[in-house]
Amino acid sequence: MLPTPALTSGSSIQRGPFHYNPNSNSNGRSRGRGRSTFNVDVRATLRFLSGRSRLTNLGVVLLTAAGCLSLFYNLAFVFSSSSPSSYFSDVGLTGYAPPGSILATIRRDETLTRLSHLIVVPGHAIWKGSRREEVSDEDMWTLEDYQRGGGRVSAFVDHIEHGVRLASQDKNSLLVFSGGQTRLSSTTTEAESYMRLALSMDLFRITATGASTPFSRATTETYALDSYQNLLFSVARFHEVTGRYPSQITVVGYEMKRRRFEELHRAAIRFPAPLFEYIGLEPPASDDEAITARQGELKNGYHPYTLDIYGCHDFLVSKRRGRNPFMRFHPYHASAPELRGLLEWCPDDPKAIYQGPLPWEVFG
Repeated sequence: MLPTPALTSGSSIQRGPFHYNPNSNSNGRSRGRGRSTFNVDVRATLRFLSGRSRLTNLGVVLLTAAGCLSLFYNLAFVFSSSSPSSYFSDVGLTGYAPPGSILATIRRDETLTRLSHLIVVPGHAIWKGSRREEVSDEDMWTLEDYQRGGGRVSAFVDHIEHGVRLASQDKNSLLVFSGGQTRLSSTTTEAESYMRLALSMDLFRITATGASTPFSRATTETYALDSYQNLLFSVARFHEVTGRYPSQITVVGYEMKRRRFEELHRAAIRFPAPLFEYIGLEPPASDDEAITARQGELKNGYHPYTLDIYGCHDFLVSKRRGRNPFMRFHPYHASAPELRGLLEWCPDDPKAIYQGPLPWEVFG
């Protein structure tokens, strides 16, 4: 504390706003000897607070109070957000409810909450058609130059059909078509177009009742910009739909991408290898076309991910930017908060594996 300023007026000395006068009454008039009172001088109080040393002291008090409140708030926030690992159960992580504004809009069918098997079909292009006869027409697809010819379109359809077949065979599965709004020339997403194709081809026929009925165990994940996000975001989408995390994952895609998914993407999210399956289907291409495709995968996919396993540096993150012309971003920090650490993991060492708690550790 700084010393009280010495303010003088004539020969008297002001001692502050509260001073003791043994010879005055409450109105400031003199009283008899032996009687005294405390007086409050408003003008002296203002001078007292506005004095340089007193203002400094007051500022210290206010800053200290603000610091204490800030510390209390932060401690309350930390201890109110329990560690995800404390919620593990034999069926996975069940804690961490999303915000009420999200939960208020969701009503899950009870059958969805019992699903445990995630089937992922990553998107590679966007189908613009709406009729079955348009499925094989390359002009009805938004394709990169390297995707034209070589049976690529037929491979996309094979992936979709196989994913639907697997989901139909396993009543504990959820099929997720994954892929974002990656083309500037299209206002839809890869995932939505795959779902539309499946519906146009009537792939979800349920014949038990002799009639076609809606298939509730298929959905879309519309934010992924590359193969790593196809996997991670589909896991988050599974949680949105079911309220839990998968205990088994199957991915349906190109055979040439098997190593990328099994050795790199699965390892990056630390999902148990015995519970992960990759099904590879290749297009009916010529030998030369197949060799060119495999070389392209090694150069532009597998090898870059060995150097940057989460795809968040330099070359791979620039590819994500190029595939996000509409500047969309995912909601999974709120709807799958147990994955926040993994979603934001981008270490200075691009090969460093995330070591935070993950919901599927209990399955390992």
